Amino acid sequence: MQSRWWSCGIRLVTWTWVWSLALLGVWCIPANEVNLLDSRSVMGDLGWVAYPKNGWEEIGEVDENYAPIHTYQVCRVMEQNQNNWLHTNWILTEGAQRVFIELKFTLRDCNSLPGGVGTCKETFNMAMKESRYIKIDTIAADESFTELDLGDRVMKLNTEVRDLGPLTRKGFYLAFQDLGACIALVSVRVFYKRCPFLVKSLAEFPDTIPGSEASQLVEVVGRCVNNSLPLYEPPRMHCSTEGEWLVPIGKCVCQPGFEEINGSCQVCKVGFYRSLLESLACSKCPPHSVARQMGATACSCEDGYYKLDSDPSNMACTPPSPVSVVRKGHTGKSSIALSWAEPDRPNGIILEYEIKYFEKEQDSSYTIIKSKDTEMVVEGLKPSSAYIFQVRARTSAGYGHFDMTLTLMFLDHFFLRRCGYSKAKQDPEEEKMHFHNGHIKFPGVRTYIDPLTYEDPNQAVHEFAQEIDVSYISIERIIGAGEFGEVCSGPLRLPGKREIQVAIKTLKAGYTEQQRRDFLWEASIMGQFNHPNIIRLEGVVTKSKPVMIITEYMENGSLDTFLKKNDGQFTVIQLVGMLRGIASGMRYLSDMGYVHRDLAARNILVNSNLVCKVSDFGLSRVLEDDPEAAYTTRGGKIPIRWTAPEAIAYRKFTSASDVWSYGIVMWEVMSYGERPYWEMSNQDVIKAVEESYRLPGPMDCPEALYHLMMDCWQRERSNRPKFDEIVCLLDKFIRNPSSLKKLVNSSHRVSNLLVEHASVEGNCSTRSQTVGEWLDSIKMGRYTELFMEGGYSSLETVAQMTSE
Repeated sequence: MQSRWWSCGIRLVTWTWVWSLALLGVWCIPANEVNLLDSRSVMGDLGWVAYPKNGWEEIGEVDENYAPIHTYQVCRVMEQNQNNWLHTNWILTEGAQRVFIELKFTLRDCNSLPGGVGTCKETFNMAMKESRYIKIDTIAADESFTELDLGDRVMKLNTEVRDLGPLTRKGFYLAFQDLGACIALVSVRVFYKRCPFLVKSLAEFPDTIPGSEASQLVEVVGRCVNNSLPLYEPPRMHCSTEGEWLVPIGKCVCQPGFEEINGSCQVCKVGFYRSLLESLACSKCPPHSVARQMGATACSCEDGYYKLDSDPSNMACTPPSPVSVVRKGHTGKSSIALSWAEPDRPNGIILEYEIKYFEKEQDSSYTIIKSKDTEMVVEGLKPSSAYIFQVRARTSAGYGHFDMTLTLMFLDHFFLRRCGYSKAKQDPEEEKMHFHNGHIKFPGVRTYIDPLTYEDPNQAVHEFAQEIDVSYISIERIIGAGEFGEVCSGPLRLPGKREIQVAIKTLKAGYTEQQRRDFLWEASIMGQFNHPNIIRLEGVVTKSKPVMIITEYMENGSLDTFLKKNDGQFTVIQLVGMLRGIASGMRYLSDMGYVHRDLAARNILVNSNLVCKVSDFGLSRVLEDDPEAAYTTRGGKIPIRWTAPEAIAYRKFTSASDVWSYGIVMWEVMSYGERPYWEMSNQDVIKAVEESYRLPGPMDCPEALYHLMMDCWQRERSNRPKFDEIVCLLDKFIRNPSSLKKLVNSSHRVSNLLVEHASVEGNCSTRSQTVGEWLDSIKMGRYTELFMEGGYSSLETVAQMTSE
């Protein structure tokens, strides 16, 4: 079969083989693309309008599979002043505000045409019309063909894609203008991109059409599916113009009584339970308790065994022995008489009672006295002080719990009585409180409990961390060295649960009891946290050797190393998404009342989905008077370049000092892991920060992010933003990426650094310094020769240096 390629009898060409090539992959359309027009899929004539009629010509054929082929051709190169138009039919947008136009065409090289042609072009124009025609672009061929190519049956097919928007009407026309080219329009495809239906983290996100602007992200709230509920905040994703889901926020977790297995919520089996959204899997009922039905949210104690409603769900049921009532008796100037009732059903013969008391808010320092009787006079109390008293019984089976608490305000012979057990005598607000390990807690609000408040650290470990049988763990490889031993990875296979990859911290052989306590201290802290941006504790191994801490495995390791390996590889939105995750985790810790004290990119871990999680808990920090002014920990020295001034000067660690550290982390992220303050010594950093020097904006850092960093570095800690404010602001940036377009002025970066550094040196100025002296002062003296060779022989020329 033959088609006329150009008029005037220049040549006829057989095209059947060309169409087979052109139609390859016709139906392989990506899932995120929706066709509005595809000339290759139309069965009959396209019916487009050509003007003049002897210009563009529609050629309708079929290929070897009898599939329809449509092409429009024009080659009026023998005539002058060509102006040939081809108009499509009305194209409905289906609600899309930005569309893409894909053209496949061939075009002949003008130099290969015989002499005497009237005019010849190697481009054509494309336009669109909503209310009037507007030119989209001039289309040129990457590859043109010659007469020799036709003889050798070699066809060079060009593909060009243009985007169009924002569209304001329900549809539009396309038009193609030929001004004298020899061209065949093989196919025209008009499509829009969408973010396709997605189920992620038990949340369902519908098909979503992107916004009209090229950089706009559309926020979509997901719907929790399959017996799941939102954790902390509703799950959200952001749909980009390219039809990609970006920046996941929040997640869904299985509702109590269910656990996630292979991406769906499965009901807990008989004998297992799950009570909280924050725990991930169903747990076996603790000793002397049972769950007789599937989907249990709690286990019931066996006959003869008991536990209080306030006891954690994972606590074993025991025969009763806590003291139930503590009473106040006669008071003296600095003493008080206490009495209590003997337990109704003690677990054996009561051998003695233990009375623990301490000043309110001073629970880390307490006194314990013992009594054989159910009464005791406590002496040596301070006037005008509030005391907390707790009593427990001891039998041959061991101690009971400090379950009941009496709080007394000792005001020079006058006591304000608050009892954690007698609602009739409580203040209205006091009824909302209960006590846990000496701490006041409000129902529904989780509060961090310092493991040091436990007289036996092992008790804290077993209260907050699950004991894992070592047979469920396989160590496959060593991934690093920790403070106490090797860090490994391998699978964790718990009965009835899917296998997961975990990180395994081990305690090296020959440890002391104090080292064992220090090692497990971090688990006592980590086990209290449950948040998608906090590293998750899976459990501990304490009943066999080596002692282990098991955490979730983070495939991409520490954030600083990960950024250095992938320098410049992420979009600003991806980096902001990482920062948002870190801020969300820190907001959670702040709400829990926990101060991290060592927030830095090296202590942030990254998983395969680029989710950042805060790690490294439990370090003890003591400020020493050493030349570097660094913090000494069990793991070595922590550089002070991440630490707020008030924490350095007065050991004042608060959430506000964590915010300062977060600002440094922001700087690390936006500079792809560069060391803060470069090669300046710690002593120089302290002096510079104290004299108001602040790190300059990283290269290509959005101005809005740098302003947030500077807010985090306010001298007055009360002026720094809170973590919930930081999360809110980053959410706004993610929803409106155009707010991040304005970058820090990189052309003035060196001059700003020069001026700022000179100002903190005190008795030296930019006018008196040489370039070599200035480079030495910022620990870059080794580059002096390079500066001189580049023509930067004075500070005035350095100040004019640009990023290029």
